[in-house]
Amino acid sequence: MNKKYDYLVVGAGLYGAVFAHEAKAAGKSVLVIDRRPNIAGNVYTEETEGINVHKYGAHIFHTNNKKVWNYVTKFADFNRFTNSPVANYKGELYSLPFNMYTFNKMWGVVTPEEAEAKIRQQREEAGIADPKNLEEQAISLVGRDIFEKLVKGYTEKQWGRDCKDLPAFIIKRLPVRFTFDNNYFNALYQGIPTGGYTKMVANILDDIEVILNQDYLDRKEEFDSMADKVIYTGPVDAYFGYREGYLEYRSVRFETEVLEQPNFQGNAAVNYTDRETPWTRIIEHKWFEFGKDANGNDLPKTVISREFSSEWKPGDEPYYPVNDEKNSELYNKYKELAAREENVIFGGRLGEYKYYDMDAVIASALEMSEKELGR
Repeated sequence: MNKKYDYLVVGAGLYGAVFAHEAKAAGKSVLVIDRRPNIAGNVYTEETEGINVHKYGAHIFHTNNKKVWNYVTKFADFNRFTNSPVANYKGELYSLPFNMYTFNKMWGVVTPEEAEAKIRQQREEAGIADPKNLEEQAISLVGRDIFEKLVKGYTEKQWGRDCKDLPAFIIKRLPVRFTFDNNYFNALYQGIPTGGYTKMVANILDDIEVILNQDYLDRKEEFDSMADKVIYTGPVDAYFGYREGYLEYRSVRFETEVLEQPNFQGNAAVNYTDRETPWTRIIEHKWFEFGKDANGNDLPKTVISREFSSEWKPGDEPYYPVNDEKNSELYNKYKELAAREENVIFGGRLGEYKYYDMDAVIASALEMSEKELGR
């Protein structure tokens, strides 16, 4: 086939959509393909009973990057949703992030000084000076009691590994505050796009040719012949036929149901932190938009999703890269191979084997488009 497009974008998620939009705005011809039957990748939302259901897990947009915020708000209005998850440990409810509500419920302390003293005491009892793994890091941050009840079980379900075998940096993502601030994200800008993420991504891809249900790797030679350059956002190891071996991921399975009641748990996200409960959390989607439909009416039903974490195997959806030493070494081999692909740009969570928040994905796509397109 004769070349027809300047760019073939593989993947209609955030990275691919943003790059495609910028390329189109720069006067380039663009084709976007995706193996799924829908756009928006893992931020895809689907309306059920008037509720925008996050089909691939909860996504709350948050950023301190004003450039990114100004960019996304060109394509969607955002509500004022603030992420304030709750931890359920065998029926005991605690505030997440870890804050004074958490410390009061756990220990009965009232002042920040008392909370800090309790954590310091438990850290000293554990004899931790230089945390070497997630367990030691967690105890040094919040003490052994909170680690045992609110961190250990959830984390081991999430990652399928003992906390002693996980790197310390994972727990550093969890905020610890000696205030009563229940906002999980310490971000200047936060919210959910009105009408759902699919609508937002559709606006980004407006007037761009998109073909769904197309597996690039099944027809790679044919697709490559259709464009001068490829923007590839799929798994980097799959692109190279897993020649160096499989990169490891954690995958997530969802059990979603419509309930004939207006309120199941009273919060968008409840984490189940004991080891015995098989799911990691339950999402009640309507609370991302305050239980209202598009016209501001109360919704009579609710939709919940139970999330189950599992080890990835071929055929599963890859979600979270396992960025341990072994996988980092393997990725570096693929990164070297990717650097030799003259007309291919690898981007996004799977293309770069990197845990990306949504704002970081968009920032990365904008940075690459500026470099590639000169805009």
